[in-house]
Amino acid sequence: MFHKFAEKIDQHFELETVDAHCDIPCGIYDPHQAQIGALTVIRMVDLIHSMVEEHGKGDTAEFINSMARYIATKEEHAEATKHEIRVIWGDFIKDAHLEEYPQLNGLVHKIMQLGSKARQTVNRETAVELLEAVNEFAAIFWQIKGKETQRVKAPYSVSEEIVVPIL
Repeated sequence: MFHKFAEKIDQHFELETVDAHCDIPCGIYDPHQAQIGALTVIRMVDLIHSMVEEHGKGDTAEFINSMARYIATKEEHAEATKHEIRVIWGDFIKDAHLEEYPQLNGLVHKIMQLGSKARQTVNRETAVELLEAVNEFAAIFWQIKGKETQRVKAPYSVSEEIVVPIL
């Protein structure tokens, strides 16, 4: 009942609806999770290829189980990468940022496409392209925040470089 009452008030006064990625707009945004997601996609692609090389087209339960898990994790992290970028782009990036960095919309679109392609394929080059696009986004993000950045070798099994702020 209260909901219907609130709707009537909204309609009568034509109140603008606003959204935030959390109930309390925290102002905490960081592309690091997207970078971790992209690194995970690369790692899963590497593991998939390694399993095929080691076991051929094995039909053992262990092979099938491992392969299914690697694929599920790859797809989950490709989608998580897309989600993290969408949140920053939708909630943090403002019109003034788009004017200063006109390539942002195209870059976000590229990340969305590469994330989808990374889910659909087992192509390491695509996964690395996804990470590079996310790194480009991260560099712009940190420039907007007034932070200088550097490229560092990721301290994981996948040792591609990531863009990090100099704190």
